[in-house]
Amino acid sequence: MKPVVIDVTRLVTRLRQDRLPTGVDRVSLAYIAHYRARGRALFRWWRVSGLFSERASQRLFDLLLEWPNGQAHRVNALIGQGIASCVARGNARGRLMFNTGHSGLEGAHAARVIRYHNVRPLFLVHDLIPVQHPEFCRPGEAERHEQRLRNMLQLGAGLIANSSTTLEELHDFAAAQRLPVPPTVVAPLAPALPLSNPIGARPLPGDRPYFVTVGTIEPRKNHLMLLQAWQRLILRHGERTPHLVVIGQQGWESENVEDLLQRSRLLQGHVTVLRECTDLELLTWMHHARALLFPSFAEGYGMPVVEALAAGLPVLASDLPVLRRVADEIPEYLDPIDTLGWIQAIEDYASPESPRRAAQLARMAGYEPPTWRRHFERVDDFAESLGARQGEREREAA
Repeated sequence: MKPVVIDVTRLVTRLRQDRLPTGVDRVSLAYIAHYRARGRALFRWWRVSGLFSERASQRLFDLLLEWPNGQAHRVNALIGQGIASCVARGNARGRLMFNTGHSGLEGAHAARVIRYHNVRPLFLVHDLIPVQHPEFCRPGEAERHEQRLRNMLQLGAGLIANSSTTLEELHDFAAAQRLPVPPTVVAPLAPALPLSNPIGARPLPGDRPYFVTVGTIEPRKNHLMLLQAWQRLILRHGERTPHLVVIGQQGWESENVEDLLQRSRLLQGHVTVLRECTDLELLTWMHHARALLFPSFAEGYGMPVVEALAAGLPVLASDLPVLRRVADEIPEYLDPIDTLGWIQAIEDYASPESPRRAAQLARMAGYEPPTWRRHFERVDDFAESLGARQGEREREAA
């Protein structure tokens, strides 16, 4: 492949805010790791944008790949040093530009950035959740995401979908908007966990069984139902109740969940909340758990499900089409509002001799999770085909 441009605006912004990387951020970091040797960084601030030099790009890529090891001040210094010079370095001469974080696509200036730098953008479409489920998103996010999707369809040289479900939903959106869809490819995302690393000791004292749930604490993830289910389990089983480990950063409109965690005496001693967790720590928690609980109302991909299965951990998940595409028939699927069904499944999986858990472990035999190697084989082939089409058009125009 020819040299490429990588839009790092979202990553730099979040790192400078001392935020922990999300699933979207981890995908963007994987793109940097794959394309860095032939990539230049594009960064936008306010309505100004610029390409970093090759040398400055490599320094910036190094810092981003070290995230979250506390180097925000070094990124700030590099951005400050490079702003004036990189604005002057203009034209990328038709290079492909990867935008994998949806950042900056909701405004009219998105088209101006593309024209100014003469790039051909490849957008990775993560989900259509704000459009399809505005009730689970911040006010105004549905309108902003609609504009992002329209810009992707109108400006993109090509689109990368994380699943066939996402691509089907995008086609439905484009049809409703009466917009054509540029060339597309489906490239499933790979787990970010270091599966080959040695597993640590059981992180929870004693031998009481425990379950984990992973995801930002926000309404869409349905933590409230899980905590209410745990209250019922405690009333039924007392000190023999399995433990619940909630792993995730605090998100928007999570007050009900936070109040329950802080004020419910019943839950004290039965629920552990981890706001920060390294990849190795997460892998250790998963390794010793009875199952991953994933009762989400909507997902664009469901990376924790893939990571759990890759780590050999059974999964109890909401019955969502995208999860069945990603994980097939391995997990047990439940209605996200069927609290009693979740309670019964948790009780069954907590048992040392659980037939339901043993059956899922049997279904997991031979499971092969998506890999970044296969992901980028598809994306590289797709990018090469776009380059060939562009070359044909240029020869015809000449």
